[in-house]
Amino acid sequence: MARRLVEAGVDIVATEFDGPMCGRVQNWDDHAVNQHVFDALKFRLPTLDQAVSALIEDIYARGLDKRVLVVVTGEFGRTPRISYVASSGEGVASAPAGTVQPGRDHWPRANSMLFAGGGIRTGQVIGATDARGEDPVSRRVGPGDFLATIYRLGDRLQKRGHSQLRRSPRADRRSGRRYF
Repeated sequence: MARRLVEAGVDIVATEFDGPMCGRVQNWDDHAVNQHVFDALKFRLPTLDQAVSALIEDIYARGLDKRVLVVVTGEFGRTPRISYVASSGEGVASAPAGTVQPGRDHWPRANSMLFAGGGIRTGQVIGATDARGEDPVSRRVGPGDFLATIYRLGDRLQKRGHSQLRRSPRADRRSGRRYF
């Protein structure tokens, strides 16, 4: 569906993977109180992997890889350490209430994202964290860098006549942002 929308001229397509395919709490909120983090990942990762890989293969096979940027991300990272807390309720990927199970809490200091297409160079790893996965040690990027990458693609497409996407005036005033 996302690829068809792009082929029809839609500039930005946002999708969300939530609901019953994500387990008891129907999202990716992997606190131990919500669900067993490893069982939840086993439950939903096959679906995510199939959907994302099919979309990426599809945009490259159809020659859309220069004008379509696929971004897979959450709003922040997860703790590098596993916490163990009692479950608040039984369900898919969650033990009965009161059962101690593993989970991961919010972690804004480090995050992982996947970018494909958009004319960007593939196969890059940008940045690194320390051995514990807690803090960036090289090429730290932030939300402004993320947005600059997307706006830069929009600017390139607009120059080629492929997009009506307009850059945010606030983003125009940002300086020194790095692109991925």
